[in-house]
Amino acid sequence: MPPRQEVGSAPAFLYIVFVRVHPWVNPNFYKLKNSYDIMERIPIKDAFKETKPVLLKGWVHETRDLKKVRFLILKDITGRIQVTGIDGKTDAKVFDLLDNLNRESVVQVTGTLKECKQAPKGKELIPDSIEIIAEAKNPLPIDASDYSKTELPLRLDNRFLDLHSSRTQAIFKIQSTIGHEFLNYFIKKGFTYCHTPSMIGASSEGGTELFKAKYFDKEVFLAQSPQLYKQMIACSMENMVTITPVWRAEKHNTTRHLNECRQLDIEMAFSDAKTVLEEMGKAVQHIVKKVIEKNAEELEILKLKLKIPETKYLTFAETKKALADSGIKIPSDDLTPEAEKKLDELFSDTIVFVYDWPMKGKPFYIMPKGENVNANLSEGFDAIYKGVEISSGGQRIHIPELLEKMLEIKGMDPKDFKSYIDSFRYGAPPHAGWSIGLERFTQNLLEMSNIREACMFPRDRDRITP
Repeated sequence: MPPRQEVGSAPAFLYIVFVRVHPWVNPNFYKLKNSYDIMERIPIKDAFKETKPVLLKGWVHETRDLKKVRFLILKDITGRIQVTGIDGKTDAKVFDLLDNLNRESVVQVTGTLKECKQAPKGKELIPDSIEIIAEAKNPLPIDASDYSKTELPLRLDNRFLDLHSSRTQAIFKIQSTIGHEFLNYFIKKGFTYCHTPSMIGASSEGGTELFKAKYFDKEVFLAQSPQLYKQMIACSMENMVTITPVWRAEKHNTTRHLNECRQLDIEMAFSDAKTVLEEMGKAVQHIVKKVIEKNAEELEILKLKLKIPETKYLTFAETKKALADSGIKIPSDDLTPEAEKKLDELFSDTIVFVYDWPMKGKPFYIMPKGENVNANLSEGFDAIYKGVEISSGGQRIHIPELLEKMLEIKGMDPKDFKSYIDSFRYGAPPHAGWSIGLERFTQNLLEMSNIREACMFPRDRDRITP
């Protein structure tokens, strides 16, 4: 390729005309009008406002041939537009190409928009030129159309193509809003956005199998939680927020579990369980409100109508009684999936916060009631929304001696947590926090049957590619 020239110079002009756009040299670029070659690409959604010629780039969604009239539906991340070629009016080579484009091929189209009542949004693009940028092989390994019946495992095997689907894109556009608004809500309240390690030297929660890794001459683990680090941060920087990946080596294979996921976490100093519990209710309401406002088009694609949830507060004992009255029995220290679904029936469109949780069912770092090592109840809670546990949290233990005793009760060695425990020996205030799984919250909010749909590249017991 010739050396790059300034567009205003004579050599650059000749290069544009004779090398890049002349059909003898570049046969894919069939026609040039009004200096299209030096125009900037605009998103499809903005093209509908234009009266001047436009340059669009995107993917071939579909084509139709009505003999004298041929259509191309061009798509990019912002929307779709109908490109219409008419026999005898459209350049012959452009008209011929309209019938020879493979679906999902990447193309560049130039032309002018005209009013058309039959076209989507009342306008169509009359093409002056079409260039194939990257041709898609035919046949495609999966159907990425709006009406695809391809099963989820095959879609995940070809996720790169499944991401072309408007439904799949809608899911992750909404998930983007969830993450953004979570951070936005807390950063506006003065929280510090922090990042915690992904490798740890010992279990941060206990009771969960960990993924081991070789770290030079040591054995380490992939973090199952940012828990210990966010507590250390809160005890010095007060209020922190993070979104972080976590890994759990549990050999489950269900529609609501992943072995790698993202967590939305906060930790607040000078706070108790009640404070952070109420803060979660407000944050989730804010997130759902923003999804409704920002993602109306995506919700329409998914055929969903969301409501901003109410909040309900029940002790574990009250929850157990309400469930028993409805014919549901639960263990002494946990809720079953059946119980979580029943709570949604009893309190629809409501985040149900279950607090005063039995100490036996909570991890070692959750504060026992009254700072009493022998207490039966804890300062921990769970949040149930749309029939699924979306979060757990509570007040943490900030007293080193109590923390050591709780570790021993849970069958763990305090020596493995020395740096964590020592961090509370030098002025650690009471603090509390919680965590929400991003993929599970997305799955739940969008009423999807399988959590893998809410993860771009899921990692479970069987899947490690793509």
